[in-house]
Amino acid sequence: MTRYLTLAACQTGPVQRTTSRAEVVDRLIHHLEQAAARGVELAVFPEMALTTFFPRWDLKQEVDFAGFFESRLPGPQTQLLFDAARKLKVGFALGYSESVEEGGHARRFNTMVLVNRDGDLIGRYRKMHIPGSEIPEEGNTVHLERRYFEPGNLGFPVFTFHGVRVGLALCNDRRWPETYRMLCLNGAQVVLIGYNTPLVLDEAPALAHLRMFHNHLPMQAGAYQNTVWVAAAAKTGIEEGQALMGGSCIIAPSGEIVALAESEADELIVHRADLDLIAVCRRVNFDFARYRRPSEYALIAERAGPLDGSL
Repeated sequence: MTRYLTLAACQTGPVQRTTSRAEVVDRLIHHLEQAAARGVELAVFPEMALTTFFPRWDLKQEVDFAGFFESRLPGPQTQLLFDAARKLKVGFALGYSESVEEGGHARRFNTMVLVNRDGDLIGRYRKMHIPGSEIPEEGNTVHLERRYFEPGNLGFPVFTFHGVRVGLALCNDRRWPETYRMLCLNGAQVVLIGYNTPLVLDEAPALAHLRMFHNHLPMQAGAYQNTVWVAAAAKTGIEEGQALMGGSCIIAPSGEIVALAESEADELIVHRADLDLIAVCRRVNFDFARYRRPSEYALIAERAGPLDGSL
């Protein structure tokens, strides 16, 4: 008997700095209500879904940006979202900015949690590939994510969601093949991704026409080469003066985009994912146990980039 999991990518329009947490949570709950009406079992929200993308600013004082972080989840303002998941029987993955005390130190991570259909938090992932810089760089799009977040320290965990193995990733993670391979090797069947991505980069105007292509390309390749379902949700539209790309999508293990957002606003896309297609794609192209040569790949883990002078 074929196994299915009905997935949704919950694209959201811009969240401005003046938008309250309560307003954002209401929008996310509305997504879950729409998802439940369409039979969705698992939905994914964007990266930093609860706030505007504050790393675009050079904020000097902690008081300026403390309000962008959650010290616990669910908290007083987000509990309603978890309650809605329990009532509607729709699980979700949510990207947010996490502030936590670990080892006596305050630490900040770009984080995504996985919540089951009973409204229980069952998994947490911290973004591994932190892009941008610590200070503004002339000629580059201001993107100070490395100032406000440290790289994730939880590895690439995979969680069991009502019998399905689910991995999580955030934004820049989607561009790195190691993300999908690590999740695949850890047993993922479904990978959920949230992202906030500028539509144009000041440092690469010649590549502007390829931005959406480069958005989908690594996710399609990751799905195909690792025989996993991928559902990715974007924040899109004009947010605090910066245009964010949309392109939220659901991708089959064949690499085919089977659902694609069409707007630059709140939009729900849904697909009933055939989990047995994973085995079909694996049998046709990627019998990992038979064909992979792990002993020959050591350089991948030993060296970050090409040898000096190779460019």
